[in-house]
Amino acid sequence: MFPPRAKRVIFLFMAGGPSHVDSYDHKPELYRNHGKDYDFTGVRFGTFGKKSKRKLMKPLWEFKQYGQCGQRVSELFPYTAQMVDELCFIKSMHTEGVAHGPSTLFLHTGATNLIRPSVGSWVTYGLGTENQNLPGFVTLQPSGSKGGPRNHSNAFLPAIFQGTAIGKAGQPASEATLRNAVNTSLPRTEQERRFRLLQKLNAAQLVSRPQDDQLEAVAESFELAWRMQMNAPEVFDLAGEDEATKRLYGIGEKHTDDFGKQCLMARRMAEAGVRYIQVNYADESTNPRWDQHSNMPKHMDHARATDKPVAGLLADLKRRGLLEETLVWWGGEFGRTPFSQNADGRDHNPRGFTTWLAGAGVKPGISYGLTDELGDTAVENKVHMHDLHATILHILGLDHEKLTYRYAGRDFRLTDVHGSVVHDILS
Repeated sequence: MFPPRAKRVIFLFMAGGPSHVDSYDHKPELYRNHGKDYDFTGVRFGTFGKKSKRKLMKPLWEFKQYGQCGQRVSELFPYTAQMVDELCFIKSMHTEGVAHGPSTLFLHTGATNLIRPSVGSWVTYGLGTENQNLPGFVTLQPSGSKGGPRNHSNAFLPAIFQGTAIGKAGQPASEATLRNAVNTSLPRTEQERRFRLLQKLNAAQLVSRPQDDQLEAVAESFELAWRMQMNAPEVFDLAGEDEATKRLYGIGEKHTDDFGKQCLMARRMAEAGVRYIQVNYADESTNPRWDQHSNMPKHMDHARATDKPVAGLLADLKRRGLLEETLVWWGGEFGRTPFSQNADGRDHNPRGFTTWLAGAGVKPGISYGLTDELGDTAVENKVHMHDLHATILHILGLDHEKLTYRYAGRDFRLTDVHGSVVHDILS
């Protein structure tokens, strides 16, 4: 370990793959060559038949420059556009897999089809939690598909590092609560008496079974659950927030209320000391929310739902002094193609896409890396998902090559045998 730049991470997961060429990666050539056939290689021929010619499709939304940095952002994200001087864009991302399942799993675990610990589990394994009364890793309203629970699994790490899921995708945020956080059937004194007995039984078992990681993790989980009964309900209660703060997140507005509540919850958990917080814009459908193989205009619905809450989160973190110690990460499992699919949609694109970081440890107001002139493939200062994982761990003070866990006879790590820290974006 070395001095950390950030204490915690808030990951805003945009499931389905938002289109970078319609949002943050401005490509004038797409306007000039709209409708023209172009020869692409490496596309998903299995979906379309074995043809290499594709029709270019211009962005459906206009781009404008914002902030002192002059970053171009499309009309999809007018609120986030006001925060560009806080953002560090990585426009040369590339990843593994061409389907949602493998790519989503790779984003979360560094593997496309194996049982591996998730990023949040590795982070809490390496750093522990800032608050012993709350989980170190929480995921808000995760999807049960495209990797499902494996996306927040501890896998072979001790069970205490498993992500705690609050609610599920598609559920109203107001109903996404920590189940059984309060026991209404027993008085507090009786609960405490039973818990103390359980502690004695667990302690006796641990004496007879030393170095039993699974048993120790179960005992720790019971203890955490007991402590959470006193602390978690307050953290998850938004009632105490003032109306101005709720408006900042779009709470109370038709399109933004749900995701706004998730983002505000993330801020409250950051304040309370949760180490890794994931906010999911996801659902349970076959085609995740940002997955517009047709009907690209639907991107506007998703942007309308998430833009104001995300910008509100950034602004709220900054005014409270939390942004300087929190790394915020926004992105999906891949981007989308510069050519059309089904006339008015775009296909998956793992070859080149955009993500952004903000807050602790990264240079604000910069753009790093490039895709080609059409936005199809990362070509300059390429950043693989393994590199992004390595960089996030580095910002938290963890060496991705040394953060290992021995299992089945060998040392495992999040980045496997790959990954390089992207030092050029570090503050």
